[in-house]
Amino acid sequence: MQAGRFSLDTPVTPGVIAASASTGWAIPSLRARLEPLRPGLTVELLAETDSTNTRLLERARAGDTSACLLACERQTAGRGRLGRPWFSDAPSPDSGPQQLCFSLGLRLAPADWSGLSLAMGVALAETLHARVRLKWPNDLWLVDEPGEGRKLGGVLIETLPLAAGDGPGRHAVIGVGINLAPPAARPGLDQLAAGWREIEPQARAPELLARLAEPLLGALAVFETQGFAAFAARFEARDALAGRAVTTTDPEAPIGLADGVDATGALRLLTDSGLRLVHSGEVSVRPC
Repeated sequence: MQAGRFSLDTPVTPGVIAASASTGWAIPSLRARLEPLRPGLTVELLAETDSTNTRLLERARAGDTSACLLACERQTAGRGRLGRPWFSDAPSPDSGPQQLCFSLGLRLAPADWSGLSLAMGVALAETLHARVRLKWPNDLWLVDEPGEGRKLGGVLIETLPLAAGDGPGRHAVIGVGINLAPPAARPGLDQLAAGWREIEPQARAPELLARLAEPLLGALAVFETQGFAAFAARFEARDALAGRAVTTTDPEAPIGLADGVDATGALRLLTDSGLRLVHSGEVSVRPC
C-alpha cells in the first residue's frame, strides 16, 4: 500500500494515516453509499499530496482511467484556474484539516461539455447553504449582507482524451476545494477568504465530504444526459455577479455589467458597445 493511501480494499496500516483515522474518515461507508451512483468507484484518502487533481491526471496518463474519488488532508501544491495556487494549511490537532480537498476522476461523455463547472458549482452550493453563491466561472462565495462575497472555495475541471478504442467521451477530473477555516495570510493570496465554520463552527472535513460527494455524483449523471440546461435556472438563483459591474480578462470585453449566463454557460456582459459573451477568463467585481 502506498503511504498515506486508503481505499475500501486496503487495510489501514498503523501509523500511516493515524491523523486521518483519528478525525473520522469513514471511507468504506462512503464508498458503499456512492457505489449505486457510479458502479466500480473507489474512494481513497491521502494524508498529504501535492494536488489530488494532479494525482488522478497522472494515473489517467499512465492508463488507469477507473473511476475514483480521491481526498486528502492537506495539499502542498493545490491549483486553481490558470495555475494559481490553492492554499491549504496544515491540519490542526484539534479540528483536523483546515480545507476540504478532493477530486473525482471518471469517464464522461456529455453531448456538450459547456457549463460543466457551473453545474458542479450549483450542486455544491445547493447542498451547502443559502448564503453560498456562485461567482462565474468556478468560485464558491460566502455572501455577507448586503451582498458582498468572500471566496469559500472553487471547482477545477481538467480533461484528457481516452485511449483509442475506449469509446466516446473524455476522462474528466473534477477538483473541489472548500475552506473550513480561511487560509493564513501569505504572499499571493489577494482575495478575501471565508471559511465554512462561519456557518457550522464544529464542521469537519470528513463529514463535509460525505455530505457533498453524493450530490456531486448525482449532478454529473444529470449533466451527462441533459447538459447545462438542467442547471441554468438553478445557477441564475445563485449567481453572485448578476447586475454587478465587473472587469474581465477578455480584451474584447474588459468591463461591463454582468447579465447572467447564456445557454452554454458563457457570461453575458452588457458593455457600451452592446452584449458580449465571455467564454473563459477571470472576472472581478469593480469597486463602487
